Amino acid sequence: MRDQGSSVVVELSALQEERARMILDNIEDYAVFMLDPTGHVKTWNKGAERINGYTLGEIQGRHFSLFYPPADIVAGKCERELRCATAEGRFEEEGWRIRKNGDQYWASVIITPMRDPTGKLVGFAKITRDLTERRKAEEQIRQSEERFRLLVTSIKDYAVFMLEPDGRVNSWNPGAQRLKGYQAQEIIGQPISRFYMEEEVARGKPWDLLREAAEQGRVEDEGWRVRKDGSLFWANVIITAVRDEEGRLRGFAKITRDLTERRKNEDLLRRSEERFRLLVSSVKDYAIFMLDPHGRVMTWNDGAAHLKGYSAREIVGEHFSRFYPPEDLAVNKPALQLEAAERDGRVEDESWRVRKDGSLFWASVTLTAMRDAKGLLLGFSKVTRDLTEHKRTQEERLQLAQSQEAIRLRDEFLSIAAHELKTPVTALQLQLQGLKRDMTSLEPKHEARLERVLRSTGRLSHLVETLLDVSRISTGRLTLHPERIDLVATVKDLTERLRDAAVSADCQLLVQEAQPIEGTWDRLRIEQVVTNLLSNSFKYAAGHPIEISMAREGAEVILVITDKGPGLPEKDMPRLFGRFERAAPMSHYGGLGLGLYVSREIVEAHGGIISADNLPEGGARFTIRMPTDLLAPGAAPDEPREPGPRRSG
Repeated sequence: MRDQGSSVVVELSALQEERARMILDNIEDYAVFMLDPTGHVKTWNKGAERINGYTLGEIQGRHFSLFYPPADIVAGKCERELRCATAEGRFEEEGWRIRKNGDQYWASVIITPMRDPTGKLVGFAKITRDLTERRKAEEQIRQSEERFRLLVTSIKDYAVFMLEPDGRVNSWNPGAQRLKGYQAQEIIGQPISRFYMEEEVARGKPWDLLREAAEQGRVEDEGWRVRKDGSLFWANVIITAVRDEEGRLRGFAKITRDLTERRKNEDLLRRSEERFRLLVSSVKDYAIFMLDPHGRVMTWNDGAAHLKGYSAREIVGEHFSRFYPPEDLAVNKPALQLEAAERDGRVEDESWRVRKDGSLFWASVTLTAMRDAKGLLLGFSKVTRDLTEHKRTQEERLQLAQSQEAIRLRDEFLSIAAHELKTPVTALQLQLQGLKRDMTSLEPKHEARLERVLRSTGRLSHLVETLLDVSRISTGRLTLHPERIDLVATVKDLTERLRDAAVSADCQLLVQEAQPIEGTWDRLRIEQVVTNLLSNSFKYAAGHPIEISMAREGAEVILVITDKGPGLPEKDMPRLFGRFERAAPMSHYGGLGLGLYVSREIVEAHGGIISADNLPEGGARFTIRMPTDLLAPGAAPDEPREPGPRRSG
């Protein structure tokens, strides 16, 4: 009806006054009336009387603020609306308004300025529509959705979540987090295949279940599923297709229940039958055989021959102690295990065993006592599995954990050392600066030496501060202090401060003209990023011009620094923004290779990205994209990000 209302306003200016009044009086679903330039009511139609409750005699000549809540009046909302309509040619909004009887209603409002042929403002046309019922309906829907959300989030014993039509996770409840181990931010957007074993994914089982649910409306399945930590659980799963009113597939509802304990109980009940079934089957991945009550081999399967190297003819009748290494035989371990199995019914062990050729393998062994109906011991069943690869993997994981701990200790030392260095370096700088001020007359050679010392302490102070930044990033303590700034003005001011450095590097520093770009960022950190990039260009592109450009694209700002130097080595591109990474030997340019690493972390803490590439005509280009507003300022991300193509500073 916006178009209809707007057309009504346009027609009013063209029709005779009497004809316009007749049209307006017949419109009862909209309040259509005129205001003078100061906001006082001039005309009033039946729709306005029905919606607002005032007759023409009651309202004519009164200010239209009468329809606004007191808080809006105090805030100057009425005047702002008229100013906006005058400046923009139209004002439109939805908000609360007040009837004559004090009731509030939700209104859609359009205010249009009216001008005479000379362009002089003669008043405003105002069209109001009562949307209270629509808003109530929307609120009821929202409350219903909220109640459903609370219901789902209160369920702790079931994983209840939604999938997109392509099988990606769309929602996540506390039950899903408890059962599967993933936080919502870790799993939303990930494919359903994350929960399935590799062999089932290879067979396409997750997608088969989704197709069946889409075709049949619902599918139920029981099987092993995988938690975040890699452990398995036995799951009962129901997947239901979710469709809209027109029958279009909108996704799937998935409910998962952990039935591992129930399955364990069922396994216990059928274990007796299963032992005998395993003994006669030709399992090749397990050594499964029987021992008599004294520990001599009675049967031998293909898996035992494959694992231990003996044929049945070579080993049947021999004592099982020959599978144990000398150190186990020295403590009589085979006999002790038989005693434990006879006493407890079952014994499990993981340790080294010996093959026929004398080589060792890491074995998982289950030894179970076999008894008849009267409880008489008939012998033992023995199941052995080769876990050598598994043990090697565990050892590698341990080594990885130890390496990570070493890195943590290194970062902790780095933090402590940087903090300890900062105080004496700062004191030294202050002493040297004071000495320079006090010594009014110096010989040129002494003055040059003092200048070099001051520059050296300045570089040392910058290095210590960079190390502190690296420490803050590594420990997740890089904190931002956002404020409202003009990026263009900030960069121009910074480049003026760096003019001497540019001159020293024989680099012409150009800043392209741009309109002001306001946003919410940490000013000092943004200056740090630009300084690092320009210092990088001063080193690697000395003697060549450097250009800075800035622009806004929607809700993002783009800052580009381009130099005409030798460009970026292609082989070093993937690691340029890593810690202690460099694009050239230290002997050529100096530095620790931390500047661009710190710059990347600062940009990403602002929600942005930084990248580097080579220009076709030669030279390097660094591009920063950031949102104009830092919506959630605070610490940098907890986990280090994988570095993209970058050049070290």
